[in-house]
Amino acid sequence: MRPKNCHYLKSHEWCMIENGVATIGISDYAVSHLSDLVFLDLPRKGSSVTVGESFGEIESVKAVSSLYSPVSGEVVDVNKDLPDNLEWLAKEPFGKAWMIKVKFTAKSPDMLDVAAYDAHCKAEG
Repeated sequence: MRPKNCHYLKSHEWCMIENGVATIGISDYAVSHLSDLVFLDLPRKGSSVTVGESFGEIESVKAVSSLYSPVSGEVVDVNKDLPDNLEWLAKEPFGKAWMIKVKFTAKSPDMLDVAAYDAHCKAEG
């Protein structure tokens, strides 16, 4: 079950905002469609991200996919253990498998609540 306190992009990134910091990852839907993950590239702490722009890449045996930021701001933390533990994405995509934390200055106007995201996933098939 997807957390109700997260917001989602149609590109399947999620964002949970607490105290001016956005924790960002990819959804269970994205993980299930990528399958067989082999590589993850994340930005460095201190770098900047911009709404709608790529902040990294995730690679499966099938394809390489860009990761899009739902917020703009400074990366204040990176889940350094995740690239060596990609199985966490399948087990805990909304917990242990968070990717980056951003002290944000702006957020995407296109974020969906959980009900709208669930409907989007159903429509995508």
